[in-house]
Amino acid sequence: MTVYYVNSATGSDRNGGTGQNSAFATLSKVESLKLKPGDSVLLAKGSVFNEQFDIKYSGSESAPIKIGSYGTGAAPVIHSSGDGIHSLYASNIVIENLKISNIGGSGIYGGSVTNWTVRDVEIAKTGLSENAGAVTFRSSKNVTVEDSKISGVKGDGFWIEKVYGVKLLNNTVTTANGSTADAVQVNDSSNILIKGNHLDQTHASSPKGVIALVRATNAVVEDNVLTGGGFGISAPAGKNVAIRDNDISGYHGYSWSFAVGLGDQGNARDYDISGNHIHDGAWGVAVSGPSGASYTRTNIKVHDNVFDDLSQAALKVDRPASGSFYNNTIETGTKATSISPAIADAHTFTVKGNHTVANVETALASPVAKTAAVAEASADPAVVAVHDNLKIFTDTGDAHRGNLLENDSSDNDTLVLRRFGDETVGKHGLTLTGEYGDIHVDRAGNYAYTLDETKLPDHSGHVSESFSYGINDGSSHHSDGDTLTVFIHLDGLLS
Repeated sequence: MTVYYVNSATGSDRNGGTGQNSAFATLSKVESLKLKPGDSVLLAKGSVFNEQFDIKYSGSESAPIKIGSYGTGAAPVIHSSGDGIHSLYASNIVIENLKISNIGGSGIYGGSVTNWTVRDVEIAKTGLSENAGAVTFRSSKNVTVEDSKISGVKGDGFWIEKVYGVKLLNNTVTTANGSTADAVQVNDSSNILIKGNHLDQTHASSPKGVIALVRATNAVVEDNVLTGGGFGISAPAGKNVAIRDNDISGYHGYSWSFAVGLGDQGNARDYDISGNHIHDGAWGVAVSGPSGASYTRTNIKVHDNVFDDLSQAALKVDRPASGSFYNNTIETGTKATSISPAIADAHTFTVKGNHTVANVETALASPVAKTAAVAEASADPAVVAVHDNLKIFTDTGDAHRGNLLENDSSDNDTLVLRRFGDETVGKHGLTLTGEYGDIHVDRAGNYAYTLDETKLPDHSGHVSESFSYGINDGSSHHSDGDTLTVFIHLDGLLS
């Protein structure tokens, strides 16, 4: 087990390379060695190497070959018109404590490699070709990248393709640029863990998104912060995929932009989407696909998420699918669901136990408060209408608060709510139609819910439906996205 030292400033390739005072000068000298299991190659901090580093030999599981750094100061830097670090077929490699920048291809490229760990590596300004990821692994096994930073690159931050055993842990990716660039792209891979990363595409010049997880098997995406992009997580096809406890926000740009999307590039089976905070975007979770495609979407569970500040619904299902949307928290002003009539009539995608709150911060801050809110919203009797206070913004920007069709006193004015959208609430009131029944509002502000029992799904528990509305006082417009939600306890009704 030999340690080799490389110092671009003071070393010489005529040296033996086994001591700091007899360091090599170039990476090509190291490439000429036949590295053995347990050997280490340490690059002097402050060194700059203007060449690609090819790793040709393998370590063992108990004694990997390590590429790292020594000394004090800034991390050693690799520049290259090709890749930064390149390897084919090598196994049991550890790369750590380096910087790779101004690279023509990938910062790190591994093809048909096994048991690689990359940690504490900074990669910037890579990819003269958009087809290169800053970190690229293809047709490989057991790859871990952790505690590393990728920024200002052209192409994907990570490009992972046909890899069994992927761990992306506690990394930061910002501004992966290019017409096909995502912060993370994982294709046709399995046994995947993407955890604790901060991925930000807010300022990227890319029409794509943050994570593309395509045809994955046995994947977990959890505890990440995802910001910006045209979408948050695209998991269009796969099997046994868990997306949980992520913060996903700032995804804009398209009418179809979503926090989590699935079902549009192949069969999607056994997805669990839970515990996420989804906000400041268009759609929440979108189960969709191209017209005419025969993809199957089965056992899609969307539960215990928090949705707020969305321009579209928290859940969209517009293609045949089976699953459930339950125990989610939806802030007032965000529509709960958009489910096509054909799917609603098929009763394959159930909606139950969701609740609307005036401020999601309360639910996010306290699990106890969240539980209490659910209990209050779901209390007996069998049909319960839950309505949070409205917050209505006038044309002049003044904010008024009040309840459904009641007078609202403020310092400036008394606001009388007379309309839902463009429809006047006249002497006969207004009827809003829902998935399972109708809600009628009279001029006094009283509301009554009429249930069509034949429309209910055939199961126990409870379902909910929501009615969103806008308001006009007759002379000026008052915009509002508040939602009145009705919880229907089927076991109380049908027993």
